[in-house]
Amino acid sequence: MTRAAPPVRGNAPRIGVLSLQGDVREHVAALYDSGAAPQQVRRRTELEGLDGLVIPGGESTAISHLLRDLGMLEPLRAFLGDGMPAFGSCAGMIMLADEIVDAGVPGREALPLHGIDMTVRRNAFGRQVDSFERDLPFDGFREPVRAVFIRAPWVERVGAGVTVLSRDGDHIVAVRQGRVLATAFHSEITADRRVHGLFVDIVTGDA
Repeated sequence: MTRAAPPVRGNAPRIGVLSLQGDVREHVAALYDSGAAPQQVRRRTELEGLDGLVIPGGESTAISHLLRDLGMLEPLRAFLGDGMPAFGSCAGMIMLADEIVDAGVPGREALPLHGIDMTVRRNAFGRQVDSFERDLPFDGFREPVRAVFIRAPWVERVGAGVTVLSRDGDHIVAVRQGRVLATAFHSEITADRRVHGLFVDIVTGDA
């Protein structure tokens, strides 16, 4: 049964969801619930006119090379360089990094988009069978977030302009630099919409 999208405000920000692979539908639903007007993005021309972009989880190497093959890699880097707000979860976090550790097989490795001054280790928490979830404190939120980790990365280095928003033990799992947000976990597959709400506020200038 198809989930009916709730109505959005007439002035809702137009936020794209990169729809080449991964949990696209879940991000679209979370953005609707957070008051945005989501739009699936599958080609270069659909980047035009967006107020922000979400890069979902999935396989960072596959998404990277689909972007390259579709001629979207350099335009997306340029959009980020020009200050377009972006939010990456899991694979999206990996791709938003300046540097990727264990990026994959040479020639088919994950390709950085240079959105956040950070170094990210791909699949740092282990394989699919090592997936887990737990409640974590998140800077600015009164209550913890339910964080779902699936073949998740972690952040090994952040630059001076990067704010750490959440940690799992000693590992950095959520960051923000200016108008770019990234989480190692999948908030879109829980009922908690606060992370998406934060991104919508970033896009509109309210956070």
